[in-house]
Amino acid sequence: MPTSKPATTILQDLIRCRSVTPDEGGALSYLEKLLGDAGFACHRLTFKAEGTPDVENLFARFGTAQPHLCFAGHTDVVPPGDESKWAHPPFAAEIADGKIFGRGATDMKGSIAAFAAAALDHVAQKGVKPGSISFLITGDEEGPAINGTVKVLQWMKENGHIPDHCIVGEPSCVDRLGDTIKIGRRGSLSLVVTVDGRQGHAAYPHKADNPVPKLARFIDRIGGLALDKGNEHFDPSTLAVTTFDVGNKATNVIPAQAVAKFNIRYSPELNAAALNALIQGEADKVKVELGGTWTIEAHEGADAFITRPGAFVGLVQDAIADETGLVPKLSTSGGTSDARFVKDYCPVLEFGPTNATIHQTDEHIDIEELKALSRIYARVIEKYFQA
Repeated sequence: MPTSKPATTILQDLIRCRSVTPDEGGALSYLEKLLGDAGFACHRLTFKAEGTPDVENLFARFGTAQPHLCFAGHTDVVPPGDESKWAHPPFAAEIADGKIFGRGATDMKGSIAAFAAAALDHVAQKGVKPGSISFLITGDEEGPAINGTVKVLQWMKENGHIPDHCIVGEPSCVDRLGDTIKIGRRGSLSLVVTVDGRQGHAAYPHKADNPVPKLARFIDRIGGLALDKGNEHFDPSTLAVTTFDVGNKATNVIPAQAVAKFNIRYSPELNAAALNALIQGEADKVKVELGGTWTIEAHEGADAFITRPGAFVGLVQDAIADETGLVPKLSTSGGTSDARFVKDYCPVLEFGPTNATIHQTDEHIDIEELKALSRIYARVIEKYFQA
């Protein structure tokens, strides 16, 4: 028999949990009871690391056999900002004009509610023999992402719970539900370049060592680089300078230091090591020309990855087409998500609702879209365990 809690009710219940990162806010406890009552074996996992907040997570699995399909998501949400600016309170889950309003409605409690409703219906009616369905739900995606999915996956590996395939419920669609699946993400590399010189009076530049022209020359060089041409699934890699700072409020003082920060979003045609070498090489060229003391700090955000189109991607595409009539675009655009951790363990893709209002005031999801999303997930589950 169908679950007594449809996706709309589950979503409202979740929105009413004030789970702003890193607070659990009752959202994981709610899901633990919901899934546990349906026969899922639930594991609450709390991880900590020095200098970061403790984070609660949930892993729940129905069945123990293969194939194993996992749904990954996060109940933590970004702060609502000025709540007086909301037409509907951010944690009230009010319904108006056919929409459910609230922080996390689309990012990403809506996807969790839709998949939970679909999974609960499926196991109640058919079970998953042979096979199993699981939920990997973190409270750390909108935060540092240190004590969440990455550590839950390590625990899953140690305890024999690695899935065969995974769907991350990030809001992937642009204009209409079903128009986009994300099958990969670009890599992210952030760099800080510091050039040290010698401070001096602007009237006597020969007595100083000005780092500004040196860093400006470097930025001009890297700004004109063609990093790659991309490939059939990825746009060309990009480099964006985000700051150029000398910390100097005076007009008659040559600064002692200049600092630039920039970010590279790159395709699988490149990797962090190659990009670091490229940037270091350009800095070395400018150093030979103009001198200066140079320091480069690199911070790797994520590797580029792709789940190649095949049976699993095709299955999800078919489920979407059956429900919406759309053939979804296979995209690798956007920033990072927890799929960057899952890809080290199994094939993963991202599919969820439209993303027009994520992180915005009056975030909301159309009720009919939520219901259709749940039906798509139900079709995915049905097809997966028939395959």
